[in-house]
Amino acid sequence: MQFRRFLFAVLVSVSTLAVASSTVLASSHREAPGITKTPKVDGTDFYLFRSYEAGRAGYVTFLANYQPFQDLGGPNFYMFDPSAIYEIHVDKNGDAVEDMTFQFSFSNLNKNFTLPVGTTPANTKNVAIPLINKGSIGPGRNDTENLNVIESYTLSVIRGGRRTGVRQPITTADGSFLKPVDRIGDNSLPAYDTYANDHVYSVNIPGCSAPGKVFVGQRREGFVFNADEVFDLINTDPLGSPNGETNPLASKNVSTLALEVPIACVAMPGQPIIGAWTTASTGKASSSFANSSVTPGGQFKQVSRLGMALVNEVVIGLKDKDRFNASEPRNDAQFLDYVTNPTLPELIQILFPAVTAPNQFPRTDLVSVFLTGVPGLNQPPNVVPSEMLRLNTSIDPKPAAAQEPLGVIAAVPDTAGYPNGRRPGDDVVDISLRVAMGKLLPPAVAPSGQLAFTDGAFINATVAYDPQTLMTTGDASRRLFRDTFPYLERPLSFSPNPVHP
Repeated sequence: MQFRRFLFAVLVSVSTLAVASSTVLASSHREAPGITKTPKVDGTDFYLFRSYEAGRAGYVTFLANYQPFQDLGGPNFYMFDPSAIYEIHVDKNGDAVEDMTFQFSFSNLNKNFTLPVGTTPANTKNVAIPLINKGSIGPGRNDTENLNVIESYTLSVIRGGRRTGVRQPITTADGSFLKPVDRIGDNSLPAYDTYANDHVYSVNIPGCSAPGKVFVGQRREGFVFNADEVFDLINTDPLGSPNGETNPLASKNVSTLALEVPIACVAMPGQPIIGAWTTASTGKASSSFANSSVTPGGQFKQVSRLGMALVNEVVIGLKDKDRFNASEPRNDAQFLDYVTNPTLPELIQILFPAVTAPNQFPRTDLVSVFLTGVPGLNQPPNVVPSEMLRLNTSIDPKPAAAQEPLGVIAAVPDTAGYPNGRRPGDDVVDISLRVAMGKLLPPAVAPSGQLAFTDGAFINATVAYDPQTLMTTGDASRRLFRDTFPYLERPLSFSPNPVHP
């Protein structure tokens, strides 16, 4: 699709959607007051894209990241919450309701390692150790004799509603699913890459004709965002160099749920466009939950929701942030005012008087990109406006080196990129800033709309960041992403210092 045709399609389509919508720029990184109390279920980022690993083009990859801002986390590190469920939802027909859900549920086996402490049999006692391990771990996933807590999980697929549909187990020939322990350090995990890679499982999904893949574990944070300065009333030049600022997240890790599924398993015949989002819900699993064919409706309470990046952080008003995290896409009309009269452009104009916010209200230009998908690109027939990522699975993926970070709004549009899904290397911050400031509006109503707004932190699929300077580097060992599943790189190690690949 040529860029002019893309713009024309957007402008024509949004003129008919003035009364439909919800949010624009979803939950991430301590975005709501309530979620700060429960970081284990804080969704930070969500990705949805055609797999671009060689030989895997027939698959779709979902990446759901949780637990923000991880660095040194001992002695307990960053386990998932065993009393919660983590889910990835898929809407196959555009009606804003999940047709398929992939559900992760975690369990911890505490071995309660002890050591005999005393000088004589009479005064010697076996005392529990305070650490998660008593020796080195790996390189194989079953080399865990020194690991004090074993984290495992079950994976299920639910067809129909998340609490009313039929739930079936997803299985692997390798037996149970184990999560690799987080990267404690080189003394504890001398071969972390080998150890973690051994936790990539081939999975059998009921109703799918080909196996998929799953990985759950700690990864290096892949979201690039000049967060420190942006949240300090944009204490940077929003029209400066797109590669001149730091990425504070470059020194952090994150917990990732990675799932690769055959396209035919998630897309309907003749309708290749899917929508997806991730949620986390807290509760107390009953003893019969693991073997049940349904997930009891009143047993869990949704506390986190994430589709497109930055919605809850910079679009939803403070009073409604917790409500958004608890909501479902089908009810997004309640957040209409945050889209049709967004505050972010007005704040930018106040902080930078030389910049003019768009003067067209309601802001119907935002609807196609963020709520319905773009006509001719990733809008499903009879779509119900709602916030989620949408992907046209019929568009071929591009290898990492050929991807345009600005996706569809790049000078040479890359229709395999954001907002057609989201790849790890898509610069969603710059794209969202430019669209919010009127990229898709005529100059008469958006005088600053064609300016190159940026947070200054550069991202693409091959970018490397030094975790100490927080700046881009030519050292390929510090890449944020890899070209194979699960795409996000091994986590940083904080021992021995300095932080290293």
